[in-house]
Amino acid sequence: MKHKTHLKLTDLKRVNQRKEFLEKELAINLKDIASVLIDDEKDVHCENLIGAISLPLGVAGPINIQGKYINGDYFLPLATSEGALVASVNRGCKVVNQSGGVLTNVEQVGTSRAPVFETSGIRQGLIIKKWLHENFHEIKKVTKSTSSHLELLDIKVQIIGVYVFVRFLFDSEDAMGMNMVTIATEKIIEFINKQTDTVNLSIAGNYEVDKKPAWLNMISGRGKRIWAESIIKNTQIIDTLKTTPQKIFDVWLAKCMIGSAISGSLGFNSHFANIVAAFYAATGQDLAHTVEGSLGVTTTKILSNQDLYFSVYLPDIMIGTIGGGTRLKTQAEAINIIGVKKSYELAEVLAAAVLAGELSLLASLAEGSLAKAHSKLGR
Repeated sequence: MKHKTHLKLTDLKRVNQRKEFLEKELAINLKDIASVLIDDEKDVHCENLIGAISLPLGVAGPINIQGKYINGDYFLPLATSEGALVASVNRGCKVVNQSGGVLTNVEQVGTSRAPVFETSGIRQGLIIKKWLHENFHEIKKVTKSTSSHLELLDIKVQIIGVYVFVRFLFDSEDAMGMNMVTIATEKIIEFINKQTDTVNLSIAGNYEVDKKPAWLNMISGRGKRIWAESIIKNTQIIDTLKTTPQKIFDVWLAKCMIGSAISGSLGFNSHFANIVAAFYAATGQDLAHTVEGSLGVTTTKILSNQDLYFSVYLPDIMIGTIGGGTRLKTQAEAINIIGVKKSYELAEVLAAAVLAGELSLLASLAEGSLAKAHSKLGR
């Protein structure tokens, strides 16, 4: 498209000026995009701001959660344009509640940042590795100097030829923390450069692994690991889900296990990303971390009384209750719907939401009602 002017969006200082410029430049109307935004521009972390994109927000639940940090009934705000998703999660909540609720757990792994250094070879790399571990407490002090809310938890080192990849893991308290750890890592690099004879090539060397699917994060975890489990009563599966524990087990085995294995998938689950994305959008998380939230394993087992043990495990959850998009007014209100304050608490709610959605989808596949549900609600 040929533009009519050389004026740039960065030359304009206000939202309405940018919006009006684009409307005139492109001969279009952006009244709906402009009407969505209700935050002051200074509070929005988005450059060349012209408005906002609206996503429908639905609420599933409540779901009864018995967790490590929370206990009670919690509503689940989900922002999505996919019809049937909220209804499916809501159905899962109903069955879980009728079966006694869901048990959840969360464990801190740490927000990672991994710079890459260049050395003269393997021997120097080994010297650097030894130095890093011997000076762990000094590096911890450097970390603390950048923020009193940040703590260095661990250092992992991988040497490949002349390259040394250093994976720093941090506790960022209730913030998701990527900005905090990037600032801290920059200071750590400065300290390393002063103390050792090495060259930093990049503050991010992909060994963190941020916003990408990777076996390292699947195995070692990143951010927070979360678990949820529930024993679903056989009667509820028959009456509410309109299928049987055996059929759900058979679909889970074929789809989540064998189907994932032969496709080389890193996610042995039905659709973790669906719930993670909707929950992240609603609560102001970084949406790119949905790819990490897609990692994980669903497990099922038919018990001797024909009830169904059902669990989900997500090893790579980047989530927070302060900072970033959590400060946006609508997202802050969505977090208030849930009623939690701490990142651990929010993570446990997400675990329960994923379990409810996963159970409902597998039941729908076992029943053969997926196409019917999307035809009714998703078209």
